[in-house]
Amino acid sequence: MSEQQQSQPTPLGIYDRPQRNRLSAVEIIAFALSVLWLIGAAVFFVVLVDPESPDGPPAGLQVDNLRFVMTLLAVFMPVAMIWVAATAARSARVMREESARLQAAIDAIRHSYVAQVQRQSVGTESGVAKKLDEIAAAARKTETALATFSSSRDRSRPMPQPRPSEPVEDQAPLPLGTPAEELAPALERSDFIRALHFPETSEDEAGFAALRRALKDRQASQLIRASQDVLTLLSQDGIYMDDLRPDMARPEVWRQFAEGARGKSVASLGGIRDRSSLALTAGRMRQDPIFRDATHHFLRLFDRMFQEFEPTADDSEISDLADTRTARAFMLLGRVAGIFD
Repeated sequence: MSEQQQSQPTPLGIYDRPQRNRLSAVEIIAFALSVLWLIGAAVFFVVLVDPESPDGPPAGLQVDNLRFVMTLLAVFMPVAMIWVAATAARSARVMREESARLQAAIDAIRHSYVAQVQRQSVGTESGVAKKLDEIAAAARKTETALATFSSSRDRSRPMPQPRPSEPVEDQAPLPLGTPAEELAPALERSDFIRALHFPETSEDEAGFAALRRALKDRQASQLIRASQDVLTLLSQDGIYMDDLRPDMARPEVWRQFAEGARGKSVASLGGIRDRSSLALTAGRMRQDPIFRDATHHFLRLFDRMFQEFEPTADDSEISDLADTRTARAFMLLGRVAGIFD
């Protein structure tokens, strides 16, 4: 393989093959030490004379099988150890370079994926918003038609004469100026929980019906709109509540949170363990003041809502609420904000 092919970059442009035919400082030092050792050994075994026979042959030239083997080991064993250490150092350096290149490749893939998701989410949000507007318009037309039908009267039949009304003892008087919210029926707890989860698809009629009923309640509508804002902002970073699988806390832990407990006693409420979502959310919290304000507003509304919801709710209703998209957003944002620490 030619040098040009070895240095050709990958499609990412960052994971190039390392040039491994270059001598590093480790090999140069090992070569120098080996040469010095061999020169020293040659001086010792060839130049020096045996002290017991000063007129005889040098000690290095005396032939003996055991001495010959020991001489070879004494000469070449240090050289072998030097090159073993040099090879180990070179392998460690190559592994560090490969690890750095692999980490850079993974980071590039991550950034490209997030950028692609952001580009796709812009088109998806516009399409979903248009579909929701169409469904809302159709729902308003249906409600108008039902109201017109129920309020129409048959003119061909004589109108019955009104009977004198009898006083109802248990009916509270309604003074003038009573707001329309107080005249409307109370929001069912099941509709409220279903609205916090938002409709599954555009064909989820039950979900849209529960959402319309919840939006008529002033306090519920505030939380739903705040939840919609943070979910939209999180989707811009590719974070979707359906992809999260939190560790669900027991209902008694949620009740402790409603009673004002904070810190380690309610730490299990922050059941989101996805490191990527936590890291992206924490970075967005530090850099984006709009996202930070929306998060704090949502956390305050959810806290206030759950304090009012918990006294009259049973354990199954608390578990159902904890499994909604709104509750998952509360777990994620609450853990990033540090309310479970």
